[in-house]
This record gives sequence, C-alpha cells and structure tokens, in this order.
Amino acid sequence: MKIVFFGTPDYVLPVLDLLNKYHEIVAVVTQSPKPVGREKTIEYSAVDKWAYKKDIKILSELDIQKFPQAHLGVCAAFGMIIPQTTLDHFKHGILNIHPSILPKYRGASPIQSAITNLDKTTGVSIIKMDEKMDHGPVLSSFKTDILLTDTFETLSVRLFELASEFLINLIPNYSKGKIKLKPQDETQATYCKIIKKQDGFVDLEKDDPKQIEAKLRAYYPWPGIWTLLRQDSSGQAKRLKVLKCHLENSELVLDKVQLEGKNPVSFKQFIAK
Repeated sequence: MKIVFFGTPDYVLPVLDLLNKYHEIVAVVTQSPKPVGREKTIEYSAVDKWAYKKDIKILSELDIQKFPQAHLGVCAAFGMIIPQTTLDHFKHGILNIHPSILPKYRGASPIQSAITNLDKTTGVSIIKMDEKMDHGPVLSSFKTDILLTDTFETLSVRLFELASEFLINLIPNYSKGKIKLKPQDETQATYCKIIKKQDGFVDLEKDDPKQIEAKLRAYYPWPGIWTLLRQDSSGQAKRLKVLKCHLENSELVLDKVQLEGKNPVSFKQFIAK
C-alpha cells in the first residue's frame, strides 16, 4: 500500500521504519526547517532527515497538488491542523496515532498531561481523522503503565514504539473495511493545552511536592521547570532551573539546579555559596 506520512519528531521514527518495511512510503509531510540556538543554525526535523536519507519526497505544505498518489495517510505528532481537502485526498483517509485513550486528553500535550496529573496508565488511540482536533472515530486503542521514572521523552519513545506494531496489525483489516469504527463519547472529552516556556514555573514553597516532581518529568527535556529567586539588594529576581529532584518521605529534595547565567551545580553546592 502506498502511504504518505505526516510527522515531525524523532520519537515517531519507529512508526516510519515499520510502515516502510511493510508498505511503501511515497512522501513525508513534516514541519519546515527552523533556525535554532544563538547561532540560528537551520535544523531539519527527524522525519525530514529520515526521508532525505532514503530519497523519499519531502513536503512541508498541505498542498494536495504536490502530493503523490497514495492509498492512505498516517499521522503521528505532526503539529499542524490537516484540512478536509487533504483528508479527502486519500482513498482510506488519514489514520492518526494519538498518545492517549481518547476522548481523554485531546490536544497538543497528552503525554505531559498524563504525567503531571499523576495518572498511573495511559495509552494510544488510532483514529480516522476528521476536520476536528482528535475527534475522529476510533479504530482501536491500547493501554500501558506510566512508570514512576517516566519522563516525556521516555514515555513518548515507548508509546510510539508500541504503536508502530499496533498500527501495522490494524492496517490490513482497516483497508478491507473489516474494522468497525467507534465514535468518541463527546461527554467524556477533555483537552490539553500547547505548552509554553512560561508553563515551567513552579513555586517551591506553595506547590505540592508531588506535582513539582511530576512536572519536572513531564517537561523534560523541554521546557523544564524553574522558579524565581531574589538574589541581591536591588531585589532583582533571577531564574533558578531545577534540573533534578526527587521525593523523600513526600518531601521535595532538590538534587541539581542552575542559576540564570551560571553552570549547573548540585543543590548542596548552590546553597553553600
């Protein structure tokens, strides 16, 4: 089957690898390269790099006139809204791999939300996309545990690795019309936001220690968590990044921090200065 893949980050590459093993990826659609860092170096997405190495067509716009003929679209962490005209381009539509048990955690940050809300389980839903965000009918879903050590990074990798095998097993029956699609229960829908850098702020004195520790894991590697300290007689506030912490008898213990403009140090080194 010919497939166009929509996706961007590195943790969706297991899906691409397996799809390309059993089917034919005729194009990828991924976010445009962006300048990063102080030197504004142009950085291409992981999906872009993957396709370039395999000489597969790379698109950054949702212009169906530029799409090759394909039977199916597969979307995983694409980061853009896909219009109905694009959905209609494919005989079998576009299947989306969403890392939550829908309709819970529709939106941009389902993995982070599950960790910060101290959920014990999460999962992946495979849906047939429609024009609304994470709204389409569900082909199937599976659950898995959230480990106490899980970060956004580790949980993302695990979910999409599991999802790759799951999807490959669904596609044959889906393409033959043998899977009954199940509409989502709108009364149970919940939504999560786009995370911004300022969302990493924590109040070390007022916030629940469990929430701070969970937020650190959920926001790793980006945007991380931080608080504000008043450092001098002028009352100027400086940002203190919390790089590592743990819970001890339900109390938060800081292990590694970084003061604005300084190098990372252990918390013991920081308070000794």
